[in-house]
Amino acid sequence: MSTERDAEHGVIDRRERRVEVLFRVTLVLKGLDGVLELIGGVLLLFLTPQRLNAVVVFLTQHELGDDPNDPVSNWIVHFGHTLTGSATLFGAVYLLLHGVVKVVLVWAVLKEQLWAYPWMIGFLAVFIGWQGWELLRHFSWGLVALTVFDALILVLTVHEYRVQRRLREARRAEAAQGAQAAAG
Repeated sequence: MSTERDAEHGVIDRRERRVEVLFRVTLVLKGLDGVLELIGGVLLLFLTPQRLNAVVVFLTQHELGDDPNDPVSNWIVHFGHTLTGSATLFGAVYLLLHGVVKVVLVWAVLKEQLWAYPWMIGFLAVFIGWQGWELLRHFSWGLVALTVFDALILVLTVHEYRVQRRLREARRAEAAQGAQAAAG
């Protein structure tokens, strides 16, 4: 295809270069999200529900002082009051596992490790499916944005995986031709 990397000449046309840059930017953002999840998971491991609730109250007190009816701040405070030890442990384990998977897969894909692309595609597909289910149950614009972002990363990952496979196949064919020419 004219929009894809030309394996024989090592040329990347402008459109393909933009797609690659967009792919890398979205991956870095996804990786940073994974790092934040790791930090959140560690914090949940070491903070008691009471301490977390105190942090929530501290972080929302200014906003609630300005607007006592602020729905987001009130929801956060309500959520903070409902935290239990088992809920924070579950949240910590979930965030740690989710964060590790994201960081490892993003790192491996950025390093063009071919094995990581199908795993990234699979995990993204599962999360998009779960997010779609959650959207049907409880609509949220934030979840819509996250789902669209994940779908974009999924499409870009599939594209980049195909490009990487073609490039490797072309390199193997070139190496085989070189070996054949040297032997012949």
